[in-house]
Amino acid sequence: MTDNVTLDIERGTAIWNDPTQELTIRVDALVAAMTLAEKVSQLYGVWVGASADGGEVAPYQHEMEEPVDLDTLLETGLGQLTRPFGTAPVDPALGALSLLRTQQRITAANRFGIPALAHEECLAGFATWGATAYPVPLSWGATFDPGLIRRMAATIGADMRRLGVHQGLAPVLDVVRDARWGRVEETVGEDPYLVGTVATAYIQGLESAGVVATLKHFAGYSASRAGRNHAPVGMGPRERADVILPPFEMAVRESGARSVMHAYTDTDGIPSAVDEQLLTGLLRETWGFTGTVVADYFAIAFLRTLHGVAGTWGEAAGAALAAGVDIELPTVKTFGPPLLAALAAGQVPEALVNRAVRRVLYQKGQLGLLDAGWSPVPPALDGIDPTDADIDVDVLRGTVDLDPPDNRALAREVAEQAVVLLRNDGTLPLGRPARIAVIGPQAETPTATLGCYSFPLHVGSRHPQIPVGIELPTLAEALAGEFPASEVIVAPGVGIDSPDTGGVAAAVEAARGADVVIAALGDRAGLFGQGTSGEGCDAESLALPGMQQHLLDALLDTGTPVVVTMVAGRPYALGRAVDEAAAIVQSFFPGEGGTSAVAGLLSGRVEPQGRLPVSVPRSPGGQPTTYLAARLGQASDVSNLDPTPAYGFGHGLSYTRFDWSELMVEQAVAETDGELRLAFTLRNSGARWGSEVVQLYAHDPVASVVQPVQRLIGYLRVPLEAGASCRIAVTVPADLLSFTGRDGRRVVEPGDVELRLASSSTQARLVAAVALAGPARHVDHTRRLHAEFEVITLG
Repeated sequence: MTDNVTLDIERGTAIWNDPTQELTIRVDALVAAMTLAEKVSQLYGVWVGASADGGEVAPYQHEMEEPVDLDTLLETGLGQLTRPFGTAPVDPALGALSLLRTQQRITAANRFGIPALAHEECLAGFATWGATAYPVPLSWGATFDPGLIRRMAATIGADMRRLGVHQGLAPVLDVVRDARWGRVEETVGEDPYLVGTVATAYIQGLESAGVVATLKHFAGYSASRAGRNHAPVGMGPRERADVILPPFEMAVRESGARSVMHAYTDTDGIPSAVDEQLLTGLLRETWGFTGTVVADYFAIAFLRTLHGVAGTWGEAAGAALAAGVDIELPTVKTFGPPLLAALAAGQVPEALVNRAVRRVLYQKGQLGLLDAGWSPVPPALDGIDPTDADIDVDVLRGTVDLDPPDNRALAREVAEQAVVLLRNDGTLPLGRPARIAVIGPQAETPTATLGCYSFPLHVGSRHPQIPVGIELPTLAEALAGEFPASEVIVAPGVGIDSPDTGGVAAAVEAARGADVVIAALGDRAGLFGQGTSGEGCDAESLALPGMQQHLLDALLDTGTPVVVTMVAGRPYALGRAVDEAAAIVQSFFPGEGGTSAVAGLLSGRVEPQGRLPVSVPRSPGGQPTTYLAARLGQASDVSNLDPTPAYGFGHGLSYTRFDWSELMVEQAVAETDGELRLAFTLRNSGARWGSEVVQLYAHDPVASVVQPVQRLIGYLRVPLEAGASCRIAVTVPADLLSFTGRDGRRVVEPGDVELRLASSSTQARLVAAVALAGPARHVDHTRRLHAEFEVITLG
């Protein structure tokens, strides 16, 4: 390369702006031309809010950070814009105009005309005003349907891209280890295979729309002690390798994800933000990840303030860079002047900055942000002249619909497939009850179905004067629409977490006068103690919040059939209702279509299809536990505490009946590098269409290290018309039976194994006794990850 490498002479264009050149060459040339300050400027974001009148964004002043001088910062460039749409309510079209004008300002201010990458939250939909509120990730897990979640994510991503957003901070790949943790609602469930497959599908959908997906929180955040947010993680390397890491590994291998966010927590004293073995050794050198690693919000500063592993901001920045963190979010703190000072003092090698900025610029190049002729005009504003300073914002306002009918239909479809029927004594589906009493704190709360990262709760709650922006029918309204001939009466009885029981007497009176009671119970999503579920809203136990159990018991005492409807962010113990309720319906913050889905299930319009992604406890104090327990983690004679759940992982009833039969083990013995094969017949023997979830569990009775009694290694959702049958063939690679051995390496060991074809973790339908033969075989990150299912419809 010559000194003139930065200029394409024929085109008169800098090489880094030439899309015909190899991207690596373009990035190297750009890095070589930048000053140290310009390179560092690409490694942080600034938290901003879009202007409600379409003007430039304004820096958002968070209580944890000092004000920033945007004019000064922009002289050397800017890496990211943090949540321009997700900071305050703004009309989508005017928010897009605000972002457009801000990108013009950013590119004009720096020598190379490099735009900022804009990121937003998208955990349950694009987190902006007026956008569709989809079910939370725990409901994604309840669908056991990666294809549906992929389709949902593609729709979310398309809405983000058309407004000019480049990156989404989702999904969460944390595996639930303690349901008391407030962020359970943000997870896919308690099984690593389910989390991995569903989250990978979400990533594929988001990335297919051109949005950079962000895997989080890498790694171990959900295993914090006692379920307390940010608490230390005390798990050993085997639990980390076999439970926590597999979803991330699957996603890196199969999804095309381009960003990873490190966890807040420390594991055995090492914060993830400074864990070089994790962020560089495992993620990049072993798994081959080539994207960017972003800091969770304020987490690099936490190395000094909360973890105590850095004495200065500069030390924190240097340690994070050395470990493999590329970008500080949400706004500049340690990667600003403190990092520059540490670089000047020789305390941080410039090579670390060069490494990080190459990754950042490569990603911007992938997004087209380095191309000559790049336009800040997003698809939603196609036709707008970006140089026109007199755009009529009143004409523009309201022209972008982020919750159109197709979105709403999709949100409703996901919700309908995610609602789980836990118990039914035959009361459901309801006929035509003359009087329905809807009793409980969730009966008339429009936002009852939303999680803590939904825009109306995450941001909108701070702006009560602004309309919520989407239609959110209450459960009582949905039931009135579903049962137009019935009288629907409502009584809250108690609040979500209030100690007041003054309304119970009126609720009981209403229940006694009704044909059926719909007990509307659950959580209020919020942040940092403002809710009963959500970030920083951890639970002391899994008892229903407030006085809801008291209300539920009083309703059961009336003798009127009680249908419990849970709208919550985590599973709760339900006391007597497990044995005495007429029916129990569980939903996990099912989004804007959630109340319609629940009402439809109660009427029979919607066939129950959901399966539990987390176990529902029988006792409120039996945590931490999941179905992934070893023998001594289950009920035994050596402890008086019984952690057996009321309803286990994978459980879910239907209005039809499925028969499992004719198991044939076609390959009962395989080498440790071979395959096991079996087949069986599944028949819908009921009177209506239904969808069964075939779950495949492995039980290893003798292993060199203690193993869970069983673990999910495959699943398939199978829809069948009434009376229809199918033959399902399953091929199980021996790789799926591997685990981390005594030497820390993953191994497939010879010996007997049970393959359990089951409708839940507590109900095996068919059991195949098989075996692996030959020598123990070590496998690595290139091993096979999935069983193969083939469905043949029978006449």
